[in-house]
Amino acid sequence: MFCVPMTMRFPIVFWLFTADQSSTGESQYNARSAQNANSVHRRVLRSAGLVKLCLCSTLFLLAIGPRSATAQWLHYPSAGIPRTADGNPDFSAPSPRSPDGTPDLSGLWTSDKPATQDGPLFEFRPGDVILTSEGNARQRQRRESYFPGAQCMPDNLPRRTAVLPFKILTFRGTVVVLYEENTTYRQIFLDGRELPKDPNPTWMGYSVGKWDGDTLVVDTSGFNDDEWILPGRRPHSDALHIIERYRRPDFGHLEIQYTIDDPKVYAKPWTMKQVHHLIPDTELLEYICNENEKDLPHMVGSDR
Repeated sequence: MFCVPMTMRFPIVFWLFTADQSSTGESQYNARSAQNANSVHRRVLRSAGLVKLCLCSTLFLLAIGPRSATAQWLHYPSAGIPRTADGNPDFSAPSPRSPDGTPDLSGLWTSDKPATQDGPLFEFRPGDVILTSEGNARQRQRRESYFPGAQCMPDNLPRRTAVLPFKILTFRGTVVVLYEENTTYRQIFLDGRELPKDPNPTWMGYSVGKWDGDTLVVDTSGFNDDEWILPGRRPHSDALHIIERYRRPDFGHLEIQYTIDDPKVYAKPWTMKQVHHLIPDTELLEYICNENEKDLPHMVGSDR
């Protein structure tokens, strides 16, 4: 039995891990979140029957003192945010515009639906997700013995924006997304280039985009097949193709729709949606998954 501190915005949370190899049940990859003044959440692994999670006493806060508050710039006013008469951000104000007239997606965002053990990460219709025979075989294998998160491998593209905060930066011809998860980044090129014809497979693929009215349409391919597409730990192949549609209806909200197209694994394309809100007056945190990682030795399975 041991406690592992996980850096988080206030309040700090400690997770108590206990190995339990006598339990049975299907392993699941879930996430718990902590709600704070900024509504920001930190991902944790929970594998039923293998790893159980519970909270340690918050008295451990006294042991670490003010260390957790460094480099967060909590409550430092963000520039360019419209505010009400009482000084609070006006999320209903019109969305900002770039010099070329397109919506400016810049900002620090987090999901309106925080990931919990029982709560949904995405809006989608389960009946639309139809696996092929190869897809069914992949899903059975992945659910039995595949836990990339326990090895601190990157999450799939949609989940990166569903669990932890992310920051969008817009430049001329490029949109950059900074993910708090594993302190990673992504580039979306808007300069008219095409997707590579024979790419080296990567975790996040290769992305190009263009504007369709007030919606940014992003086309991504070139994935490896070492991760799954949530919800339901659904698999994908190297033929995965994702279309994202970003829309900022007002200043404080961002909508992202994902269309999943993988003919090897799914009988037809299907979609899921996330809704996010702006997080003002704070910043991203550094997140290093491997730091003080102690749960992997307690996992079981052929691919652990």
